[in-house]
Order: sequence, then structure tokens, then C-alpha cells
Amino acid sequence: MADKLKVGIIGIGAIGAIHADAYRATGEADLVAICDVNADRLASEGERLGVKHRLSDYRDLLKVDVDAVSVCVGNALHREVAIASLEAGKHVLLEKPMALNATEAVDIQATAEKSSGVLQIAMCRRQQPQSQVLRDYIAKGLLGEIYHMRAVLVRRRGIPGLGGWFTTKALSGGGPMIDLGVHWFDLSMWLSGHWNPTSVSARTYAKFGPKMADYTYVSMWAGPPKFDGTCDVEDYSTGFVRFGEKATMSFEIAWAANTETESFVEVLGDKGGARLFAGDLRIYTEQNGRLVDVEPKFDESANHYEVQAQKFIAACRGEREPAATGSQGVTVMKLIDAIYASSNAGAEVEIK
Repeated sequence: MADKLKVGIIGIGAIGAIHADAYRATGEADLVAICDVNADRLASEGERLGVKHRLSDYRDLLKVDVDAVSVCVGNALHREVAIASLEAGKHVLLEKPMALNATEAVDIQATAEKSSGVLQIAMCRRQQPQSQVLRDYIAKGLLGEIYHMRAVLVRRRGIPGLGGWFTTKALSGGGPMIDLGVHWFDLSMWLSGHWNPTSVSARTYAKFGPKMADYTYVSMWAGPPKFDGTCDVEDYSTGFVRFGEKATMSFEIAWAANTETESFVEVLGDKGGARLFAGDLRIYTEQNGRLVDVEPKFDESANHYEVQAQKFIAACRGEREPAATGSQGVTVMKLIDAIYASSNAGAEVEIK
């Protein structure tokens, strides 16, 4: 086996800890250093992981002998930290969203193109086993020409950390479009192979979050609410995307709505269609002159974060392309920017 990849993690909060565990599970990486501004978290995770280098400034981590870093800081720091890491010659696994907006994403990609490092965007939903199975079906032409996608992720009550950085546009870049839509748009385009969104007509709403004291909920990720904080992002969005003359996509992405919780990506082809659920996959097609539903079997135990880490390590070794490229990340961010622009304009807008 090749020498283990020496890895550092910048931001060792919830998602950073997941990255750390994924690297360790591969058996192909040594976790050399971690970085976080929270001293207590840095100490506790350092002890749990047995990491020697525990640093509070990411610039100090970049001076440590590491080959690659996972960038798991808040969205507002993605551009700064990713660019500094690439300029330091490190390979970078960058958490989603790629940046606050497409302009920042373009800056990161431009730096990656000039650097010696690999840039992979952490689009882990692609690495789920059911996603891989569906991609194989589509690649082999079993669904025919994909002409429409549906991306739906609606929570009845699911605003994270109300009043905190999740709901502060300057820190997060947006609401559920940035938090959730980024996954569903990436997955839809990756499955279908349509990476050229040309226009979008969309509308976003903020009906629950801004009325923080009146928000009724059962539980809250990254809570409890900070009623003296900020909520200036959307909590619901819907729209229609054109991919030139080839295909279309409808979407509904929400943190909060008075409806049932739903989560799926659907692709429609002229030979068959498919719906990808959180833990399931169903193919809708025809056999022997009859309509049939097919439910492929797959290894449900496969951990998509571990698969993501394995592919990143392989890309760093030059054995494969990154599992999700920076240019694809830029496309997703351009689409999200256009959705916000369309909502603000009250009209369809072109995506350039």
C-alpha cells in the first residue's frame, strides 16, 4: 500500500468530527493535526482522536507537515481558508456549500487550477450506495434520455440554530437553498449528466424564521433559538430550471412549511424513471409489455462519508479524478445565485 495520506482538519465541530472518523475508518490516512477556535472542543476532540497537533489558527496548521486538509469551518470562511490551503500546496476537501456565492466559488476554483493541490467538494450524497446504483442505471442507458428532474426536500419544522449563523445571511449565504438545496441540485445534475442550467424562475419565502418568538417546533438542530440573534434568510423556495432545450428541473426546498415532510430526488427518462429516497431507490419502467417497479438491492451499511474520504485520498494520489469537482461546485453556486436573483426580480433570469 502507498504511504498513508497525512491529513489535517480545519474546524473540528460536528461535520469536522465526521470527516475525522471517516479518514480513520479508511485505514489510508493519518490524522496529524486539527484546528478549531473553540478551545474546549479542540481539547476534547484532540483527546478522542489522539491527535498531537491541536491548533487554534488554521494558518499554523498549514505549516504542519500535512498533505491534505478538510475545510469544515463556517460558510463565510470557506473562500479564505480553501484558497490559503491550496496556495500552501495542500489538497483540499471542502465542505458544502462551496462558498457564500458563485463569485467566491470562482475564486476558489481559479486558485485550484493554478495550484498543485486537488480540490474536491464534499457532496457526500453522491456517495450514498443508492445514488451510486442509480447513476450506474442511467450511465448504462437503462432509463433512456433524462428530460426532467424533481428535487424535493421539505421539512415541516427544521430551521437549524434559529437566530445563529445558519440564519444570518452574512455568515451562511442563505437559508435552505444553501444548506439543503446545494445537495439536491448537485445530486440531480450528477445523476442526469446535465451540467448546463441556462435559466431559472423561482420564488423564495420567509414565513416562519423572522417571527422567531412565534416559531413552533419539536426539536432544533444547532439550537436552542437565539431570540436576540438574526434571521434574514429564506425558509422556503420553489422554482423551475431549464437546461437549454435538453431538460428541465422543478424544485421545492424548505426548512419549514405547513405540510408533510418529504425528501427525494426524481429523474424522468423516456425508458424509465427513478425516485431516490433517503434510504431507498425505486425504478419505474416497463418489462414484457407491463409496467413494473424495480427496487434494486445495495449494501445499506456503506458509509457515504467513508466512501467520500476514500475517493479523496485516491484523487490526492493521482489515481482518479475528484469525486465532485470545483467546476461542478461553481455550477451549483451559480444556480443558487440565480434562484435568489429570480426571486428578487420576480422574473425568470439567465444563468451565465
